Amino acid sequence: MRARVFVTLKPGVLDPQGRAIASALVHDGFAEVRSARVGKLIEVELDERDAGRARQRLTEMCEKLLANTVIERYDIELG
Repeated sequence: MRARVFVTLKPGVLDPQGRAIASALVHDGFAEVRSARVGKLIEVELDERDAGRARQRLTEMCEKLLANTVIERYDIELG
Protein backbone atom coordinates (compact mmCIF):
# COMPACT_ATOMS: atom_id res chain seq x y z
CA MET A 1 0.00 0.00 0.00
CA ARG A 2 1.23 3.46 -0.87
CA ALA A 3 0.91 6.37 1.49
CA ARG A 4 1.77 10.03 1.55
CA VAL A 5 2.53 11.88 4.74
CA PHE A 6 2.34 15.67 4.63
CA VAL A 7 4.19 17.38 7.46
CA THR A 8 3.65 21.11 8.01
CA LEU A 9 4.30 23.61 10.74
CA LYS A 10 1.47 24.21 13.15
CA PRO A 11 -0.32 27.56 12.85
CA GLY A 12 1.52 30.25 14.78
CA VAL A 13 4.95 28.65 14.42
CA LEU A 14 7.36 30.99 12.65
CA ASP A 15 8.45 29.81 9.20
CA PRO A 16 11.58 31.73 8.13
CA GLN A 17 12.03 29.56 5.03
CA GLY A 18 8.46 30.21 3.92
CA ARG A 19 8.91 33.93 4.56
CA ALA A 20 12.10 33.96 2.45
CA ILE A 21 10.34 32.13 -0.40
CA ALA A 22 7.40 34.54 -0.33
CA SER A 23 9.76 37.52 -0.37
CA ALA A 24 11.76 36.09 -3.29
CA LEU A 25 8.59 35.43 -5.27
CA VAL A 26 7.38 39.00 -4.76
CA HIS A 27 10.78 40.34 -5.82
CA ASP A 28 10.67 38.12 -8.93
CA GLY A 29 7.45 39.72 -10.10
CA PHE A 30 4.79 37.63 -8.37
CA ALA A 31 3.25 40.53 -6.46
CA GLU A 32 0.08 38.58 -5.64
CA VAL A 33 1.99 36.33 -3.20
CA ARG A 34 1.10 37.26 0.38
CA SER A 35 2.74 34.39 2.25
CA ALA A 36 4.19 30.91 1.88
CA ARG A 37 4.61 28.01 4.27
CA VAL A 38 7.11 25.21 3.78
CA GLY A 39 6.50 21.58 4.65
CA LYS A 40 7.59 18.16 3.52
CA LEU A 41 6.05 15.25 1.67
CA ILE A 42 7.12 11.72 2.59
CA GLU A 43 6.02 8.85 0.34
CA VAL A 44 5.98 5.45 2.01
CA GLU A 45 5.40 2.02 0.48
CA LEU A 46 4.02 -0.42 3.06
CA ASP A 47 3.64 -4.20 3.04
CA GLU A 48 0.14 -3.85 4.47
CA ARG A 49 -3.24 -4.44 2.85
CA ASP A 50 -5.49 -3.30 5.68
CA ALA A 51 -6.04 0.49 5.50
CA GLY A 52 -6.78 0.80 9.21
CA ARG A 53 -3.63 -1.03 10.20
CA ALA A 54 -1.58 0.99 7.67
CA ARG A 55 -2.92 4.27 9.07
CA GLN A 56 -2.15 3.11 12.62
CA ARG A 57 1.44 2.21 11.71
CA LEU A 58 1.95 5.47 9.81
CA THR A 59 0.67 7.41 12.80
CA GLU A 60 3.23 5.63 14.97
CA MET A 61 5.96 6.51 12.44
CA CYS A 62 4.92 10.17 12.47
CA GLU A 63 4.78 10.36 16.24
CA LYS A 64 8.20 8.70 16.63
CA LEU A 65 10.24 10.02 13.72
CA LEU A 66 8.62 11.76 10.78
CA ALA A 67 7.18 14.82 12.54
CA ASN A 68 8.21 16.96 15.46
CA THR A 69 4.77 17.03 17.03
CA VAL A 70 5.65 19.98 19.26
CA ILE A 71 5.77 22.33 16.25
CA GLU A 72 4.52 20.24 13.32
CA ARG A 73 1.29 18.56 12.29
CA TYR A 74 0.89 15.72 9.83
CA ASP A 75 -1.77 14.37 7.49
CA ILE A 76 -1.78 10.83 6.15
CA GLU A 77 -3.16 10.01 2.71
CA LEU A 78 -3.56 6.36 1.72
CA GLY A 79 -3.85 5.35 -1.87
